[in-house]
Amino acid sequence: MLRTAIARSARASLTCQRLVPASRLSFPGFQIRFESTTHTPLAPKTRTPEEQARKEVKDHMNELQHDWDAKEITYAELKPRTDSPVSVRVGFLAFLHTVVTVIQQDTYLIDVREPDEVVQGMIPSAVNLPLSVLGNSLHLHPSAFLEKHGFEKPGKDQQLIFYCRSGKRSTTASDVAKRNGFTNILNYKGSWLEWVEKENTQK
Repeated sequence: MLRTAIARSARASLTCQRLVPASRLSFPGFQIRFESTTHTPLAPKTRTPEEQARKEVKDHMNELQHDWDAKEITYAELKPRTDSPVSVRVGFLAFLHTVVTVIQQDTYLIDVREPDEVVQGMIPSAVNLPLSVLGNSLHLHPSAFLEKHGFEKPGKDQQLIFYCRSGKRSTTASDVAKRNGFTNILNYKGSWLEWVEKENTQK
């Protein structure tokens, strides 16, 4: 009986030892240390001037590619400006030039429809620059642009007013112009359909 009681006591003692958490165990002369798994954040990488310049250019290009909507111009705002267009001489030589009627000095009203659509009519004083060639044309040399389109290439700070048939392509054209560095852009979103409707109503 005594031997059986001793064996049971020993088993109970071992069971209790197995249930003691490791963090509470202690041994004479030893100290258990649990290391933290938290890592110290690394210091930010120092960029060279060249790397910093490339980053700034990349950030600028990303900014230009963000969704963007040009400021809109209404029929009521556009109509008076088309009633008093101005004629400008384009060309580099006094004896070799042509005269183009534009909406205002330093302002282009640009119809981005295709030529077969433009034959149906245009807003007075507008020039035609189809959306299908707009991006490439804005990269042309001024003399090549003039030869191709018949009017001088707009400057980056000139005002550009885009319109099309229903406002979708003019919105895209405004975005293309902005990505090419133009800063003074207006979108006549009502475009040709609204213009015809308003003009017929006034007759």
